[in-house]
Amino acid sequence: MGDEPIPLHRLPVGCCGRVFEMRINDVARRRMLDLGLTFNTEVVALQQSPSGDPTAYFIRGAVIALRSQDASQILITPVKSG
Repeated sequence: MGDEPIPLHRLPVGCCGRVFEMRINDVARRRMLDLGLTFNTEVVALQQSPSGDPTAYFIRGAVIALRSQDASQILITPVKSG
């Protein structure tokens, strides 16, 4: 993975990234902010449901499931492990 921001729903399971930008407005944006998704917050993709949607993410000490539709509007910068 490069340093270019990618939508959160494209983050592979087991990888992490940092929030770069949210392209969500109004109520959905407020919900994401309430969940702790603010600039530079670290997010880890934990697992996908058997159908592939939603995906569970580890955010600020909590596991949160987000639908692909919502996660696609959150841009993250992948963090290299190691």
